[in-house]
Amino acid sequence: MNWIAWASVPILIFGLWLYTSQLSNSFPTLRGKRILVLIAHPDDEAMFFAPTLLALTRPELGNHVKILCLSSGDADGLGEIRKKELVKSGLQLGLWGEDDVLIIEDKNFPDSMTVTWQPRLISNLLTSAFAPKMASISSKEPPQATIDAIITFDADGISSHPNHKSLYNGAHAFLKALMHRHSGWDCPIKLYTLTTTNILRKYISLLDSPFTIAGVTLRRKELGSFPAPLMFISGPVGYRTAQKAMTTAHKSQMRWFRWGWISFSRYMILNDLKKEKTL
Repeated sequence: MNWIAWASVPILIFGLWLYTSQLSNSFPTLRGKRILVLIAHPDDEAMFFAPTLLALTRPELGNHVKILCLSSGDADGLGEIRKKELVKSGLQLGLWGEDDVLIIEDKNFPDSMTVTWQPRLISNLLTSAFAPKMASISSKEPPQATIDAIITFDADGISSHPNHKSLYNGAHAFLKALMHRHSGWDCPIKLYTLTTTNILRKYISLLDSPFTIAGVTLRRKELGSFPAPLMFISGPVGYRTAQKAMTTAHKSQMRWFRWGWISFSRYMILNDLKKEKTL
């Protein structure tokens, strides 16, 4: 009987996977939106945001998703290679075309484990790219932008990487600047952030789905055109697509520890996003 019990475990896990991936499709999501996924390094999109990208780029949702990466990941001198890898990965994860991948090379945003990027500089960059008319719009008019939502890391940056955490602060600084002189109007851009978990949950892959679902269910719900929280759980096909975005696109980054990440990290299968409060 023991062998029967053990043999049933993979079947039960696979059944849980199919059930939870279908369940996540029943949650409210973004539709018909211009969405920016803001990342720090090439491979962030595959290692952390693959379930989000695969879900939001589904044609029936009518979203237009772009990736903005604030460095080429040139810490090891591989910047030019990594830029091409990011484009290839983005296309595999559902972006419409190469023009939807934007990569910044700026000395103010070095790929570094020890450097915190200045929020003001990130805000200035986002303003020039997505709210270029901000300075000329009267305070009596609503603020305008060319995107509807930003998705990025939360305050802990998933891995506590200072570049990741900088994006959270920079995105908040951008939205605060966007709303300057426009009190009383709704912010035209909503900010969603990827939830950081503890280290145990981070590495139990699909087995974290009950905790994720419970956490999302207990949060305060917002409906409408910008619902919250958001939850995306990839099925087996989506998971393999995310893995291939690393193994076939980001070949320069496939060191031994990343094989562990793409095999065991919940972020390859599960994403839950919180909508941030903005002024």
